[in-house]
Amino acid sequence: MRGITKTIPQKEGIETINALYDGSIKEYEFHMAGTPSKLDVGDYVYTIFNDQLVGRLQVTRIEPGHVNPNSGRPRTLIYVKAPGERLENPIPFKGHRGTRYFDGAGWPE
Repeated sequence: MRGITKTIPQKEGIETINALYDGSIKEYEFHMAGTPSKLDVGDYVYTIFNDQLVGRLQVTRIEPGHVNPNSGRPRTLIYVKAPGERLENPIPFKGHRGTRYFDGAGWPE
């Protein structure tokens, strides 16, 4: 399934990853610069932590028209429902800054 990848920063820690997949939260907000051209409600946000693909969460709504408070540039808020699907065995996957489109290649069926 298509979607985007987002790296969870080290400073947010494993606690953030656990919260996305253990049922302790119901929704989470990601953001991306600009407006997504290839992302729709029902697609996924695949999460990366410590250079490993750890899981995915389904997009429930996309809200363009927001502004990054630090730079003043346009950004879009992407909301996902939690808990998501956590991989039993994370897959090696290089972390990155920002957002990248991803076709779900390698995700176990």
